[in-house]
Amino acid sequence: MKIFRFPSRVRRDSERKNGLEAGRAASYGVRMKIPVALLPFFSAAALCAAGTPEKPNIVLFLVDDMGWQDTSVPFYGNEKSELNKRYKTPNMERLAAKGVKFVRAYACPVSSPTRVSLITGANAAQHKVTNWTSNVRSDVSTDARHRTLDFEQWNINGMSPSGSKEKIKNVFPATPLPELLRKGGYHTIHVGKAHFGTPKTLASDPRNLGFDVNIAGSAIGGPETYLVNKKQALADGGYNYGVGGNRVLGLSAYNKDGCYLTEALTRAALAEIDAAVASDKPFFLYMSQYAVHAPYSADRAFDDRFETDYPALKGQAKTYATMIAGMDKSLGDILDRLERDPELEKNTVVIFMSDNGGHHSNGNAPGRGGKGSCFEGGIHEPMIAYWPGVTRAGTVCDAPVVIEDFFPTILEIAGADAGKTAQRIDGESFVPALRGEKADANRPLFFHYPNFWGENNGRIGAPQSAILMGKWKLVHFYDDGKTMLFDLSKDIGETRDLSEKEPGEARKLARTLTKFLKKNDATRPVVRATGKPCPWPDGSK
Repeated sequence: MKIFRFPSRVRRDSERKNGLEAGRAASYGVRMKIPVALLPFFSAAALCAAGTPEKPNIVLFLVDDMGWQDTSVPFYGNEKSELNKRYKTPNMERLAAKGVKFVRAYACPVSSPTRVSLITGANAAQHKVTNWTSNVRSDVSTDARHRTLDFEQWNINGMSPSGSKEKIKNVFPATPLPELLRKGGYHTIHVGKAHFGTPKTLASDPRNLGFDVNIAGSAIGGPETYLVNKKQALADGGYNYGVGGNRVLGLSAYNKDGCYLTEALTRAALAEIDAAVASDKPFFLYMSQYAVHAPYSADRAFDDRFETDYPALKGQAKTYATMIAGMDKSLGDILDRLERDPELEKNTVVIFMSDNGGHHSNGNAPGRGGKGSCFEGGIHEPMIAYWPGVTRAGTVCDAPVVIEDFFPTILEIAGADAGKTAQRIDGESFVPALRGEKADANRPLFFHYPNFWGENNGRIGAPQSAILMGKWKLVHFYDDGKTMLFDLSKDIGETRDLSEKEPGEARKLARTLTKFLKKNDATRPVVRATGKPCPWPDGSK
């Protein structure tokens, strides 16, 4: 018999400090606010009849490097952009029609910071995994060499499950989300890209973070290839994707016909859903596609369609469009599986998100910049959520949401309590937004990338921090000390710097951003010539 529980809100202790003793037991329980004397009268059946929902299954569908405009679903106004017209994502449209579209959803500029924030609920300034972690070896910084700056020590090895006896330094100890869900009664499944930590760290295997199942997740941040080499068949007749350090393993049971990587991961996820349903236990599926990350390889299953529909698309543009289409088919296959079982579909929450902005080479207009940037093109994400019986079909939410919010939100949906986590939870639950309640439109969101991605040797990947607050957005660059202010309500493309025209607003936001960074003892770039840290965004030392 399945157990029915009242949903509970995740407790957030604003005074909780980071660094609680390792191994401290967390409290996970669902508080049922029923007088003790009445408990005998509340059977599971009675609770269900009274309208209390069953503990829902949760599917979190995360795409890699997908820009907020790389879809036929418009995430800015009602008019489709030129990129929206380029792509066809009918299953994203289908999910948006069923649920709620978030038009102010944000993540970090690059992958690992986002994934650590998602699984810990901590902002990058706190967890200090501020750049992507190496897939080659541990104890290696991935910062490119900057012409004038060096970089303070950040957590180059990723996160680590709190209470572990991790021997590697420069990790962020935290209580992981899947561990809390598993202790709350969930069967936890990881399929696809992990990228939570470097090789030989515990976080390089998602099973050490509370996942019961891990398929294809490791320290790598991108696949060697999306295509199989049929000349290197495995003993069971399946294949690996590549032969080098970035090869994707563990999919031989699903790719015997040599299918594209995105399809193989989808088949694996569907098999795990079937197994979870048979176990009669609520499940959490973290469906983390490697697509649409480089290397760009055409998904041949969609070639013919794009030759017909988009004859003008050539080269990488066409290749990328096929990858978007394959990703969308993956989402559709999962939605199809849920809908074939009405009871399963009725009791499954589906959330769609991307881990950072699209690569600048693919364009992110009307957003400026791309991956590696705190401009809109680098952090503004496509997000959709569907919770049967809770979200209203075809609605739009303009509440600001950031990636660390997923941690408390998913726990609240699951009816679990975070207890005393090793980390401070910076995120706020967006369950009220799912219910259609009005949210604080002026809530500040903070972004911290004090590293150097290095691509293009320009503003893409430059060390920077940013704050979004209401209609205002401030971006601070550490290499030249420049601070830029934008009114996103009138200038989503961030083309008009208003820092001189609105100096009071710029100073206020710079002070708020600096206060947040100092509170977290955030790392800063260092001026190589002096050996001193760069000034904070408000100019203080």
